[in-house]
Amino acid sequence: MKISEILSAGSIKLNYRAASKDSLLNEMMQIANHTGKITDLEEATKQVFKREQIMSTGVGRGIALPHAKTNAVIDAIGVLTILDEPIDFDSLDGQPVKYVFMLLGMENNVGTHLRILSKVSRLMNNDSLRAELDKCNDSNEILNILNSSESFY
Repeated sequence: MKISEILSAGSIKLNYRAASKDSLLNEMMQIANHTGKITDLEEATKQVFKREQIMSTGVGRGIALPHAKTNAVIDAIGVLTILDEPIDFDSLDGQPVKYVFMLLGMENNVGTHLRILSKVSRLMNNDSLRAELDKCNDSNEILNILNSSESFY
């Protein structure tokens, strides 16, 4: 599955401001809900926070990859925010987070969920890719960069 199949320009937010990790996750769930692929927003949100309680998805280098598998979605969903000001995300390296890519996958499609999560992780860990994303002025530019970079992973 390609990132372009789970992420649209409407699911990408640039220069986003968030007060806290929890508020950002809730706001990202609202963005995900606009895709029409969530059947139970409360349950999907609960699963994202449940996963976050197990261990922070702030993976380091200014990146967080919150994710969950749930029966409350009908297809995989991606939401990307690039924050105006980094926030504390309880990251593994203790550093604040600027790039947050949320992935919601179907409970019964674990393999696809893990493959997408792995691909997103490799992309977002690329320093030059993040530098390119920082230069973008709109969501379509970001989507084009991600789509063209995806073929290398």
